[in-house]
Amino acid sequence: QVLLVESGVGSLQAAGSLRLSCSSSRFTYLRRCNVWFRQAPSRYRQWVSAIDPDGSTFYTDSVKGRSTISKDNAKSTLYLQTDSLNPEDPAMYYCATGPLYGGACLIAPNLYDVWGQGTQVTVSS
Repeated sequence: QVLLVESGVGSLQAAGSLRLSCSSSRFTYLRRCNVWFRQAPSRYRQWVSAIDPDGSTFYTDSVKGRSTISKDNAKSTLYLQTDSLNPEDPAMYYCATGPLYGGACLIAPNLYDVWGQGTQVTVSS
């Protein structure tokens, strides 16, 4: 069974940076989408970023230009770095992996079949 385990610094300063990691218990990144979602209290689970099997990256508008998604296939690890943290960024962050649809990574959470446990990110001013 594939298990995704997230880690990263949880409490951060405004305008600072976060770096999250997501390690897999089994190598699952080939030919699958690897994504990050986040969910703030009373909000829907929002797609943040994706990296496809070819290494193409995609970002939601609110993090575009501030975030970098990357993966290390040899380590079966996915990363997310976000700079210039702002009040929109605090949330529970989840990594997930799932199949491509029509060769693309889609943004609906229900399309992803393996999830990490989530890691809480808070931002203080």
